[in-house]
Amino acid sequence: MTQNEIRERFYLRRRQSVPAAREFAEVALSDWGFFHRIDDILLCVSELATNALLHGVPPGRGFLLRMALCGGAVLRVEVQDSGGGVPRIADAADEGGRGLLLVEAVADKWGVGEREPGKAVWCEFVCPGPG
Repeated sequence: MTQNEIRERFYLRRRQSVPAAREFAEVALSDWGFFHRIDDILLCVSELATNALLHGVPPGRGFLLRMALCGGAVLRVEVQDSGGGVPRIADAADEGGRGLLLVEAVADKWGVGEREPGKAVWCEFVCPGPG
C-alpha cells in the first residue's frame, strides 16, 4: 500500500465510547492489512480516548478518533476534543494519570496539537520496511 488511508469517527461523551473506539480502530487496521504492533496501537487508542472523556470533553460534547495510515509505513492515531488544558505525563507522586506514560512507552512518537476549540493528542507507529 502506498497511498494514504484515513478513517475517523465521532464519539459522544459516554463510557461505552472507549470500547467502541477501540473496536473501530481494530476494524480499520484489519481492513488496511496493518498487523504491526496491534496491541500497542489499541492500548493507545484506549488511553487517548479515555483521557479525552475524563479530561477533555465538556458535558454534551464528544471526541473525534482519526486513524491515518501514511504510505503504508506510518500509522497515526489522533483524538480531538474541544476541552481546554494541555495533557501531561503524570508525576511519580500522582495516584493516577498513567495513560500518557503508557502512550509514551509504546508509541514511536506522541504529541499534542492545538485546535480551535480544544486540542488533538496523537501518537505514531512506524512499520518496519520489508526484510
